[in-house]
Amino acid sequence: MTADLERRAPVSRLGVGLIGCGFIGRFHSTGIRAAIRRGLVDAEYVAVCDSDLDRARSFADITGARIVTPHPSDVINSPDVDVVYVCVPTSGHKDLVLQAAAAGKHVFCEKPLATNLDDVEQMVTAVEAAGVRHGVGLILRHSPIFTVLKSLSEDATLGSLMAITVRDDQFFPVQGHYGSDWRANKDIVGSGTLLEHSIHDVDILRWFGGAPKSIRGSTRNFAGFNGVEDLAAAHIEFDSGAIAELISIWHSVLGRPSTRRFELFYEKGLFAIDNDFLGPIHLQTHATNARTITEEEVCSRYLDIVGLQDARFESALRYSFEDYFFLKAIEDNRPAFPDFRIALDAHRIVDAVYQSAAVNGAEIALR
Repeated sequence: MTADLERRAPVSRLGVGLIGCGFIGRFHSTGIRAAIRRGLVDAEYVAVCDSDLDRARSFADITGARIVTPHPSDVINSPDVDVVYVCVPTSGHKDLVLQAAAAGKHVFCEKPLATNLDDVEQMVTAVEAAGVRHGVGLILRHSPIFTVLKSLSEDATLGSLMAITVRDDQFFPVQGHYGSDWRANKDIVGSGTLLEHSIHDVDILRWFGGAPKSIRGSTRNFAGFNGVEDLAAAHIEFDSGAIAELISIWHSVLGRPSTRRFELFYEKGLFAIDNDFLGPIHLQTHATNARTITEEEVCSRYLDIVGLQDARFESALRYSFEDYFFLKAIEDNRPAFPDFRIALDAHRIVDAVYQSAAVNGAEIALR
């Protein structure tokens, strides 16, 4: 498969088509347009699609897209579209990804990839067999604060990783700025806070902790939406001997923003952050006093790590680096990151948590 990917000819100007003009579609639309406007990628915003044609037209007014349609096939089959963004609710991801792969289009799909593990595995097989570039919306892989934290944690003098704790909470995303209620419908979302939201956290735990050995999980439903948990807890033991604890919550404290508390404990060091994109990093290592790396320094270090010292990126920190990196990977004819394989690892962990929760928290072995 790698050989097939290597043989794909570079694309001169990428034609981008976006399917799904809701909250997350707006997010990616902003990132795509920022990358094009600043001259960071050679691309053109060609097509927008939404079941609500008026909403699609409003996107086209902003983006200048010349194809405006309620039919995804119009985007996928257009000869002017090289890259398809899938930003519809979760239950619609698989079919659109399979269509895009069959049409030979590079595809970016929002997280989670699908409502269940079997569908994710089929999607991975499809994009790899088609030889297209594939990216997934695990945005924390391009978060400045997590990228810098990962670089700090790779200091060999810290000793072994001992423990990771994560608390992730947000108000139930069926109101407010999300502007939709589908996340309360199991047939559309698949399940609740763990799959729909904390797959980000699971992916980060996999990134920092390495391969998991066993998992125990519990879920609860307080809001009363059938099959959509609003509390999930996971206990993960890694091959390295490290242990992680995750608590994921959807609550009704509407004045509270989405927040994450992430702590790393090593034999000779500890790190803590309360932000998931920009913010300070608190740390103490060896016998030194506790100190803080400021948000400004985090930004500077991030740009150095990813090789984007160009001043054009300073103002882009508010937008999505994942869109730039995905489009740039296609432009440069190299694999995208993170890709569907990375997402599959996270989905396997999530699936194991649900398996454990279904049998009263019994241990599930991962091999």
